[in-house]
Amino acid sequence: MPRLNEHTPCLHPDCDVVDSTFGRFVEIGRGSRVAGSEFGDYSYCDRYADIANTTIGKFANIASFTRIGPTDHPMHRASLHHFLYRSADYWDDAEADAAFFDHRRSRRAVIGYDTWIGHGAIIRPEVTIGHGAVVAAGAVVTKDVAPYMIVAGIPATPLRERFPGPIADRLMALAWWDWSHDRLRAALHDFRSLAIEAFLEKYGG
Repeated sequence: MPRLNEHTPCLHPDCDVVDSTFGRFVEIGRGSRVAGSEFGDYSYCDRYADIANTTIGKFANIASFTRIGPTDHPMHRASLHHFLYRSADYWDDAEADAAFFDHRRSRRAVIGYDTWIGHGAIIRPEVTIGHGAVVAAGAVVTKDVAPYMIVAGIPATPLRERFPGPIADRLMALAWWDWSHDRLRAALHDFRSLAIEAFLEKYGG
């Protein structure tokens, strides 16, 4: 793994990035496609992720072959096909359907802080994944996921809480994801070694 830095995102080979922004210490895996999206500090996606029109919080862990914010086809029209909205690709005298593309971009997915999106998971547009939540590999998420909830299946349903509600509330209040880079380094041993209750007790969550 390359050494990450706060100035320039690490883009592995063959990435396709359009109209997107990246925070500090961000990594985009080989062959990934990112369009109209924002990555918060320390977030990354592994190989061949396909992410569109998504706001991603800090410390998100996005596995390979995920699809977040997949774009729509116009199901309410007589045809679903590209020729309706990518019309300039088919005729010299036709224009793209700008309103359709604007509508697509407006339907944003939101991925919270310290989340884990498993291998091959799909998250539909306009779905919010709460802070600390986990989406199991292969899940198809069609509804919002509560903070610190683990979901799995097609469609995804809750399996269990990652932490009990009071612990999750304390983590949300602590908001360690807003700590400085130096403070994270100073607490690294405690992140690794302390039980969650002891960590919260020490850091005031």
